Amino acid sequence: MEFFREVIQLYIERKEWFLELTGAHIVLALTAILLSGVIGLLLGIWISEYPKASGPVLTVANICYTIPSISLLGLLIPLLGIGNPTAVAALTFYGIMPMVRNTYAGITGVSSDIISAAEAMGSTRLQILMKIKLPLAMGVIIAGVRNMVVMTISAAAIASFIGAGGLGVAIYRGITIYDTAMTFSGSLLIALLAIISDGLLGLVEKKIKKGMHLA
Repeated sequence: MEFFREVIQLYIERKEWFLELTGAHIVLALTAILLSGVIGLLLGIWISEYPKASGPVLTVANICYTIPSISLLGLLIPLLGIGNPTAVAALTFYGIMPMVRNTYAGITGVSSDIISAAEAMGSTRLQILMKIKLPLAMGVIIAGVRNMVVMTISAAAIASFIGAGGLGVAIYRGITIYDTAMTFSGSLLIALLAIISDGLLGLVEKKIKKGMHLA
């Protein structure tokens, strides 16, 4: 109990600092999430429409995903320097893979009978994609978004090691000065951001699934 009282006291005494770090963390993660979402979605659509490209793209994405985050940051620093640009690039890099995989799985999982029926009615390839494939695949795509968002928010903590902002600063400072309460305080806020984000996206996913059932 003494430890938790110390954490609460730390939040009270340094609330402005934690609010600033939380805001910076949200901006950093959100930037990477938007970039990952757009790039991953477009790549996933492309390889679903051109199956010959799916094997190489998914293989490269899976291999790249295994690169340790510290190593990736080290590789990007000579190109982008230290700070937020490098952190955003690394987080975007990691976030693309779940988006590509889920988008591809969702679209290719649409029943061929439905697509054949749409083709028989004279629908164009673009119409089938926009009005049939994407709506039916949206549940799987949102699941990928949830995975990517939680991962990005959590991974953004490591950005502090290369001079970027965010709640990782509190964790890093706590480690360097052997302050367990400060390390825990930063970690707890990151966990709360991830849980809240996942919960909100879960509500969106439920509404989408409910709309599909009603349709």
